[in-house]
Amino acid sequence: MKLEHHFLKLFRQFSDNEVYNQQCWDEIRKHYSGPKRHYHNLQHLETMITELEHVKDQIKNWQTIICSVYYHDIIYTATKKDNELKSGALMKERLQKTDFEHVEACFNQIIATKLHLLSKDSDTNFLLDADLVILGKPWADYEQYTQNVRAEYKVYPDLLYRPGRKKVLRHFLEQEHIYKTSAFRKQYEAQARANLNREVELL
Repeated sequence: MKLEHHFLKLFRQFSDNEVYNQQCWDEIRKHYSGPKRHYHNLQHLETMITELEHVKDQIKNWQTIICSVYYHDIIYTATKKDNELKSGALMKERLQKTDFEHVEACFNQIIATKLHLLSKDSDTNFLLDADLVILGKPWADYEQYTQNVRAEYKVYPDLLYRPGRKKVLRHFLEQEHIYKTSAFRKQYEAQARANLNREVELL
């Protein structure tokens, strides 16, 4: 998938300003291609979009969920706790200059990626599941993911990182379901639990 082409095709549905559309893409590419982006990068976006395309017939508002994908991690600093809020704010600033009609829905979806709680909005649940799809991939892929995340948090020594990481993993394991939708749960739940338990043991 050529993300630039995919993004511009999306934006042209609610903006005929080609210069502005390109500027928005260039900004996204720059942020997700930063030197500290080992996991939260363009590949992460591509993976999410690919996964969502498999369930496109179950998604109510495709434009909104894909805009949420592109902007949900545009601001990402491992040491900060307001990444989602800042990402949502930047999305609002950009999309309010277009004819996009679902800015608030997009903002709410982006904010939901902070806590990953079950939502009353089915599209939000699909977004959350796509965001966590790496957890249910084969161990080799998952292990690479853990290394990439560790690289993003390299500012923290193991003494601090490992307990924090265990807490995150156990938070997901203690939930009745890691994945909110039946489609993702059926495909990825069992492998995700095996991967998370294995990482906890290794930590």
